[in-house]
Amino acid sequence: MIKYLIAGFIFTFPLSISAQRITGSVNEQIVNTKDLKPIAGANVYWSGTSQATATDTSGMFSIPRSAQSNSLVVSFVGFRNDTIKIGAESELQIVLQNDQTLGEVTVRGSNNSIDRLSPHQSEIITTRTLAKAACCNLSESFETNASVSVSYSDAVTGSKQIQMLGLNGTYIQTNIENIPSIRGLASTFGLNFIPGTWIQSIDVGKGAGSIVNGYESMTGQINVELQKPDTREKLYLNTYVNNFGRAEVNLNLAHQLNKKWSTGLMTHGSTLRNRIDKNGDGFLDLPLYTQYNAINRWKYQSEKVMAQFGFKALYEDRLGGQKNFEREMKGTTQAYGFGARINRYEFFSKIARLFPDQPYKGLGFIMNASVHDSKSYFGLNNYDGRQKTLYGNLIYQSIIGNTNHTYKTGLSYLLDNYNEQYKDIRLARNESVPGAFFEYTYNNLDKFVMVAGGRVDFHNIYGTQWTPRLHLKYKLTEQTTLRASAGKGFRVSNPLAEYYGNLVSSRNVVFRESIRPEVSWNFGTSVIQEFNIGEMKGNVIADFYRTNFENQLVADLEDPRYIKFYNLAGKAYANSFQIETNITPIRRFELKLAYRLFDVKQTLRNNLDENMLLPRMMVSRDRVLFNAGYALPYDKWKFDFTVQWNGKKRIPFMGTMPEHHIPTEFTSTMAPSFYNFNAQLTRTFSKWDIYLGGENLANFRQKTPIMGANEPFGEHFDAGMAWGPVVGRMIYAGIRYKIVR
Repeated sequence: MIKYLIAGFIFTFPLSISAQRITGSVNEQIVNTKDLKPIAGANVYWSGTSQATATDTSGMFSIPRSAQSNSLVVSFVGFRNDTIKIGAESELQIVLQNDQTLGEVTVRGSNNSIDRLSPHQSEIITTRTLAKAACCNLSESFETNASVSVSYSDAVTGSKQIQMLGLNGTYIQTNIENIPSIRGLASTFGLNFIPGTWIQSIDVGKGAGSIVNGYESMTGQINVELQKPDTREKLYLNTYVNNFGRAEVNLNLAHQLNKKWSTGLMTHGSTLRNRIDKNGDGFLDLPLYTQYNAINRWKYQSEKVMAQFGFKALYEDRLGGQKNFEREMKGTTQAYGFGARINRYEFFSKIARLFPDQPYKGLGFIMNASVHDSKSYFGLNNYDGRQKTLYGNLIYQSIIGNTNHTYKTGLSYLLDNYNEQYKDIRLARNESVPGAFFEYTYNNLDKFVMVAGGRVDFHNIYGTQWTPRLHLKYKLTEQTTLRASAGKGFRVSNPLAEYYGNLVSSRNVVFRESIRPEVSWNFGTSVIQEFNIGEMKGNVIADFYRTNFENQLVADLEDPRYIKFYNLAGKAYANSFQIETNITPIRRFELKLAYRLFDVKQTLRNNLDENMLLPRMMVSRDRVLFNAGYALPYDKWKFDFTVQWNGKKRIPFMGTMPEHHIPTEFTSTMAPSFYNFNAQLTRTFSKWDIYLGGENLANFRQKTPIMGANEPFGEHFDAGMAWGPVVGRMIYAGIRYKIVR
């Protein structure tokens, strides 16, 4: 039976121990200077094997360690080949020497990066792709990604949510360097807590995620790799400002102390102080806020040991609501106000024992501890939430007989302490979850790969949980690859934090029963067809995924007087189909076109306790994305243009409200479709980038994002029905400055 098949995840150090990866950059030295220029399209491969990759247009590459070879070869036309003996290193900076006997060098590269070796359907978003937009934080990093969409969760708090495979971000396991991070209470604003300039790459994987990292992945897994202490940029400065008055400064510093030790400091400060009300409803379109954020990390690397540890600290203060609201009015009916103060502290450490003579073997340990404290108010109602988390993961990998058969196994522990208070509702629990996992990989010359694994977790509240996963990859031809996956997911929901935006309303929160954990099964398949027609190259990617729920948290908003939370009593599923093509018709000109179709339904109970299978609210059935990017030689000028079309989506029925309280757009149960246009122009110098861009250039706005805005303390007030952009056209500009080693 499929439920007893097991799946896995390709290991990447330093945060897990499966199939350690080597990452780095390939560069050339600019004549008569000490500056380096990245080489795009350089070949990187393990000597004597078929394992190979190529650098992207920022000169970066990533390749799994090879069990057959420790000699990494780098080649490019016009330069001398370089062969590096790899020991404990996991990050490299390679400088190729110019071969004076050859003539013109042709440089080519691509922003789109599909992991060809992985059995998972995953896309890597590189730093170059992130630079296509302002990318001020993680929530703004998916503008050109067809699989992930981002929207505001309401019209007051500024909280953003992501969707993938037709379900919201709580069903995606979002990791920071393979540590489960944006979860629990951090799911409300956590996407805003990772500045874009801290990000080295984002790995977006569809379907069942890694058993190595836990049991919470249900529809996919996003892993964010941050800039490392031994990065080639010893100073990176980014400034940003937009026409709404939002301003940001980011400063990254990295220093190599000696051959073994390096340290890095990444800082972020941002604020918005202008009171904006473009639709004239008396409420701020965006909350005022100030955020300070920093991470200090240290790295030690020797031939047999690699270790990292660091500290993170964040403070954020948000103020929203009616335009005339001041903090001194809190708790009164003079004006409706929203406020949130968040303090978050985190410590992490990662250590790995390496075996240079046996690159297939390794032992690693990860530990993470965090405290998340949030104090909020919505008009006259307060919400306080506090979460303490301790996470540990011990991972060992080796082979069975030969390198065609490898395995990973380990032990994990997760401790979550939650304490939430909203009005007279208190939610408190202490989860203690020890677990163990095993994963087997069969690899037949990368033509056929099977990863089967499973984990067992002993939950102190909900008992023993068994999580199997399976991933398959079959390479039909050199240009055609098939993938399939299946797996189970399990998670304990946090209703108030996950539906935070719906608390900005006069709705009463009702728990109809004790909420049980959510359990789902995900099945999917994909095909990738690559092609070359003369100078034109590209690919077509088609995939289909289905998620079936055994139990799901239902947040019922069909009655405008209540938010009703209860367990699923019937069917709930999400079908997702996507087809995407990426084409490079001529040098330095890239096109992306994608179409996505969702069929997502959930069983709700009406007032007579009858079950109704309805389309899930706030999910567009159709979405189209088009992106075009062009760069002049040496990326001196870069032009990017993106169009997103979002189809109709179901919204809750508001017919039970008095007619004069229902905005015109809510007299239907379907919100209209709309377009979003974004563009950016970048001028690049040797150390400087200057960029100018715009978002929502057509100036589309939801006309009435807040119902009952004129009576915010009345019984018909609701700011949680935002289905489209809350603010209009936004113009931004910024400067990036960097000093490389």
